[in-house]
Amino acid sequence: MKHYVLVHGAWEGSWSWDQTRPGLEKLGHRVTAVDLPGTRANRQPLSQVTMESYVQTVVDAINLLDHKVILAGHSMAGAIISQVAEQVPEKIEKLIYVTAFLLENGDSVLEAMQRDRDGEFLPKLNFSADQGSATASPQTWRDIAFHDVDERHVQTALPLVDIAQSTEPFMAKVSVSAENFGSVPKTYIRAANDKMVSPRLQDEMLENWNVDQVHVLNSGHFPTLSMPDELAAAMILDRPWGASQAV
Repeated sequence: MKHYVLVHGAWEGSWSWDQTRPGLEKLGHRVTAVDLPGTRANRQPLSQVTMESYVQTVVDAINLLDHKVILAGHSMAGAIISQVAEQVPEKIEKLIYVTAFLLENGDSVLEAMQRDRDGEFLPKLNFSADQGSATASPQTWRDIAFHDVDERHVQTALPLVDIAQSTEPFMAKVSVSAENFGSVPKTYIRAANDKMVSPRLQDEMLENWNVDQVHVLNSGHFPTLSMPDELAAAMILDRPWGASQAV
């Protein structure tokens, strides 16, 4: 039995893993889904919603446990789990990036999005006057994020992502080393039809670090909602990169 700790991306909450966790639990695995600061379930002033607060929240959750975990992150949470692994590499059996930001030391989520020529989400964001937060319209979520998600799940998710997201975590520079973060095994789950983190950017990021396994889902940016069973299966698979195939 493994213990999976799941970290959601920007604008999300632990709810975004609700469809995926049963596929892990039915095989006897334990699952903990974290609510980051600033979510509906963990409300904090926007000024306190930082990358540092994200990382510390996950580190604290892991430090409550007396065993190693498999740490998975979706989207922006890739930058979070990398820095968690930098702090507590001895507590992490494996990192799983679900179409997530696997960044080099000194890079940021925003910089990666800015150089993603095929990414469609960043130009559609609505920024506050002070640039401290951002929102997206329901149509943007439909067209770019949830384009392959069943309508009933879209209807559930749209009110939940209708919140202001702090921009500080996007601008924060990732601080990781080969000695700590680099020593932790890594799996990357690519989303072949992603409009938010394009396949081009995903491939670029796969060159940043040694990745032990790569799996491909024929999904958009939210396989957690569109292909949860297939995603759970990919998270459990133990197959070297050279043998990677679409799930």
